Amino acid sequence: MAWKVKKEAPAPPKAEAKAKAPKAKKVVLKGIHSHKKKKIHKSPTLSLRRNKVDHYAIIKFPLTAESAMKKIEDNNTLVLIVDVKANKHQIKQDVKKLYDIDMAKVNTLIRPHSEGEKKAYVQLAPNYDALDVANKIGII
Repeated sequence: MAWKVKKEAPAPPKAEAKAKAPKAKKVVLKGIHSHKKKKIHKSPTLSLRRNKVDHYAIIKFPLTAESAMKKIEDNNTLVLIVDVKANKHQIKQDVKKLYDIDMAKVNTLIRPHSEGEKKAYVQLAPNYDALDVANKIGII
C-alpha cells in the first residue's frame, strides 16, 4: 500500500501578491483592535484553601464544670467549648441561631492545658436567664 502525499498549494503569482500588499500595509498600520481578556492577579505564594466552618462545627459543647455552673448562676453567663478557628462574631451568630438567645458580649480564651481548645464565655442579655437557657440546652 502506497502512502498518500499531500500536494502543497502553489505559490501565489506576483500580481496577486502585489494586490494583497496595500491591504496588509493598512492592517499593519491601523493595528488590530480586539478585546483581550484581563489576567487574574494571583499571589506569588501558595495559599492553601481554608474550609469554611459551619454552625454546628463552631460550638462543640457547653462546659458543665462546677466553675461553669457558678458562672451560670452568678454572672448570667454560659461557658462553651468552641472551635479554635472561630472568632467572636461567628460564636455570637451561632449561639443566636442554635439557642435563640441574645447576648451582651462574648469573651474567649484558648485553654493552655487541654490540647489548645477555645473556651467562650457568652454573657446573655439582661432579659434572658442563663439558668433557663441551660435547662433548655440540657446542661443542668
